[in-house]
Amino acid sequence: MSTAYVRDLDDPGADLSTTGGKGASLAALTRAGLPVPPGFHVTTAAYRHFVQRHGLQDEIVAAAGTEEAADRIAALFAAHEVPDEIAAPIREAYAALGAPAVAVRSSATAEDLPGASFAGQQDTFLDVSGADDVIDAVRRCWASLWTARAISYRRREGIGPGDVALAVVVQELVDADAAGVLFTADPVTGATGRMVVNATWGLGESLVGGHVTPDELVLDAATGAVRERRTGDKAVMTVRTPEGPVERPVPDDRRAAPVLDDAGAAALVVLGRRIATHYGRPMDVEWTRSRGEFAIVQARPITGLRDPWNESRDGDYLWTNTNLGEAIPDVMTPSTWSLVQLFMSRAMPTLSLPGFRGYGLIGGRFYLNLSLSAAMSRLVGISGSRFRSLTENTFGRLPVGVEIPPVPLSSLEVLRRIVPTAVRFVASVPATLRRLPAFVAGNPRHCADLIARIEATGDPRALVRLWDEVRPLVVTGSDMLAAAGRSAPVALLTTQGRLRKLVGEADAAALTSGLTVDGEVLASLGPVVGLALVERGDIDEAGYAQRYGHRSPHEFEVSMPRPVERPGWLQGQLAALREAGADPLELLRKQEAAHHAAWDRLVATHPRKVAATRKRLRRWARAARTREQARTEVVRTFSVVRAHLLRAGDLTGLGDEVFMLDLDEVAAVLGGAPAPNTAQRRAAYERYAALPPYPSVIRGRFDPFAWAADPDRRGDLFDASATPAASDGTVSGFPGASGVVEGTVRVLRSVDEGAQLRPGEILVTTVTNIGWTPLFPRAAAVVTDVGAPLSHAAIVARELGIPAVVGCGNATSVLHTGDRVRVDGSRGTVELVAGD
Repeated sequence: MSTAYVRDLDDPGADLSTTGGKGASLAALTRAGLPVPPGFHVTTAAYRHFVQRHGLQDEIVAAAGTEEAADRIAALFAAHEVPDEIAAPIREAYAALGAPAVAVRSSATAEDLPGASFAGQQDTFLDVSGADDVIDAVRRCWASLWTARAISYRRREGIGPGDVALAVVVQELVDADAAGVLFTADPVTGATGRMVVNATWGLGESLVGGHVTPDELVLDAATGAVRERRTGDKAVMTVRTPEGPVERPVPDDRRAAPVLDDAGAAALVVLGRRIATHYGRPMDVEWTRSRGEFAIVQARPITGLRDPWNESRDGDYLWTNTNLGEAIPDVMTPSTWSLVQLFMSRAMPTLSLPGFRGYGLIGGRFYLNLSLSAAMSRLVGISGSRFRSLTENTFGRLPVGVEIPPVPLSSLEVLRRIVPTAVRFVASVPATLRRLPAFVAGNPRHCADLIARIEATGDPRALVRLWDEVRPLVVTGSDMLAAAGRSAPVALLTTQGRLRKLVGEADAAALTSGLTVDGEVLASLGPVVGLALVERGDIDEAGYAQRYGHRSPHEFEVSMPRPVERPGWLQGQLAALREAGADPLELLRKQEAAHHAAWDRLVATHPRKVAATRKRLRRWARAARTREQARTEVVRTFSVVRAHLLRAGDLTGLGDEVFMLDLDEVAAVLGGAPAPNTAQRRAAYERYAALPPYPSVIRGRFDPFAWAADPDRRGDLFDASATPAASDGTVSGFPGASGVVEGTVRVLRSVDEGAQLRPGEILVTTVTNIGWTPLFPRAAAVVTDVGAPLSHAAIVARELGIPAVVGCGNATSVLHTGDRVRVDGSRGTVELVAGD
């Protein structure tokens, strides 16, 4: 049933204004097919009707400015009956559920928002039974819109007393044996490759209230594998009793027992991915478990995340984009990143292991994880010095003093997963290379035909079917480039090394360049040589566009227009070429002459080396040309993908926002699915794109914004390990909310001592709950004995931008009021600087 005052849980009209943030979210999850307990909404219209019917608004506004606001307003609501026009549909909806025990939850119009969650500011009532008690719980939820903590919260956010209303969600209560919270991205670091789960026994109130130190699991977002597991000492749990939910001690044999096994954790990751994909952003998800089945009872955006595209946050690894930065110099849109991942899965299939990424995004830019490559190489018998030598030959010399942090890999895992993949790949190379000439010859026409069909398509579903032709083309091109690129670096290194010893540096360079000696120009020179051909009249502008128009400085970024798409670009390039007075063809001839001259000198001085050297040079030239031919055709296939995305944007009405979707999402939207919310992705992309290029070598957790703001930043290296280590006076816990601050400790044993907290002091206490919230804006940082990254202290501190370290265990015994400390919320440490 749906009326003005009561609506079905999955009502398509459930939105922020009618059902509040929590209600709108649960409605969307239900419609998306997620496991949400059944229930119904009591709308904001019901709240407003109640207030208007009894003439309460002026009294509420008057009371809201007083110290006794909560008590006075609660008394106002309790003194008036819920009108029958509201009570009757509540009774009917409750009966339709089967009159079970229910949870009655507040859902305000200013909560669960992307910028501020307002989590827990209004009341929830659990284990409510009977229609009269449900109606009474609804009225008490309405009154909780005016608790001291809610008023304080809204005042800080600039939301006036006349700007809010409250809906209520009534849901069947899950008889949970376990409950917890799932963050679909790391809530402290923002790493999207990790999900973080807190889990405890019983109902979730002990966890949400911060009364228990739960289990914490860090999970791989792609595979669901458990990366880290810390089992908490779960002293208490909330359980159902005939008198309602109560907190009871956890039996001794369960206190240190894990709540979730690996299979249960993996199942949560699957649900988390569905929820994050549905919303198009990282989410904070409350879950329950009953008889092995999970249910979702709330999902809100994670507030305070700054770096959703930054995999350096995942651990202490050494990353590089040297070499790669030339091919992919830009911050990537989601569509390009998903395309690059498809490419990498074929071109470098041995680069990743479950739980470890061999490549990833740092601030939206593409980097390789050298730590993982070094660990895998070591396990297959390549020494550290040999790996470093090979790496530096490919990616340039590492800055002086930089070490490659180790990654703890299992040799069995490498042998089981990587070695067979590598053997299959190497075995496939000869056959792939035999197909390469036909691919190079036929790909230009194949791509042109596909682009023409894409541009002529007017049916979204037909465009999906065309993607089934485009994707295999990208896969084939990636396979070709992987095979062609395998031998080129080795051929060059061995050939150059021998030639330097034989003829010296200058002639070695001449002999390994001038690759037009066999009458064929290197493909990477094609665009500039093409300009000379147009200038000479050998080809026209259309011929140039067909041969070279897919190449550009941003050719891997599919959202970027190719130069030939811009009117007048080619004429401008030709004018610049004339002004420079340089003829590319003449320059190539000079280099060819230098090659011949160096060859003549070698023949004259080392006649016995001629045959072997000719063979090596031909092998190198063939490898270089083959690699470049394969690359230019791979880039051409990327142009087909760009054409497909542009047409998808036209047919779906997304326009350029289509580039904020990954390729699977584009196909889903073309098939009729609703488009994910792209606002956060667009904002993140634009923030990162506005920054200068990052260092080519990065070690550890890297904040692009802090680095860009540092006047002493280095362009070649960022090394987080250079940060001074914590001293012996350090108290350690979970990273709760990032940031570093120094200040004076104020130890509070209870919230009743809150008046003692001076602005700018470090709040240290055993545990916090919702009642502590008004104190947080005064604190420079928060430190607790009990808790986890998803407990109340961490959630509120993150939202307010206050560093927090939680679950320290001994903070209140080690630290004393007046101590001077440095709190590092990113590392989870509290360092004693000085004490009075």
